[in-house]
Amino acid sequence: MFTGIVEETGSVRATGEETLAVAAQVALKGMHLGDSIAVNGACLTITSMHEGVFTVDLSPETLRRTNLGTLKVGSMVNLERPLAANGRLGGHIVQGHVDGTGQVLEVQFEGNSLLMRFRAPSNVIPYVVEKGFIAVDGVSLTVVRRDASSFTVAVIPFTQQQTILGLRTPGNTVNLEVDILAKYVESLLHREASQPP
Repeated sequence: MFTGIVEETGSVRATGEETLAVAAQVALKGMHLGDSIAVNGACLTITSMHEGVFTVDLSPETLRRTNLGTLKVGSMVNLERPLAANGRLGGHIVQGHVDGTGQVLEVQFEGNSLLMRFRAPSNVIPYVVEKGFIAVDGVSLTVVRRDASSFTVAVIPFTQQQTILGLRTPGNTVNLEVDILAKYVESLLHREASQPP
């Protein structure tokens, strides 16, 4: 489990058809082979580590659901280690199970914050609610507004500087994970509605 509080940005060192190598410092502290790590919000397994670079495998499902297959050498990525059992839950409950990708539609300043609007796919947008949580490239954010096909978040200066969101521009593809509670509620309601009285 993750919190959506990015610990550092890493740099892609190598890409393969189904592998990714990333340089990191903070996110590798205390990590071992087989541990999980969130890369742009996708929970992946560390398969090798050597001199500040870790490698992960990318399954076909991960490549279908995320933006990881579009990364190139030098691309920056958000990194987060799993939440320790005695750690603070500073963001929200993030599984690292990306629901789909969205696109940056608009980026504009409002005071010291960036208002960022994203298009979300039809299988994601029903779970997005105003003042609810969403993870964008693994960053825990609060939804400011939502319409039929898009949502807006406010990104404070600290988040702009400490994550890759400050580098995102219109047209960029981002990973989206909605609040797990919304998916469970919808599933339970659907099951109840389909059962005979």
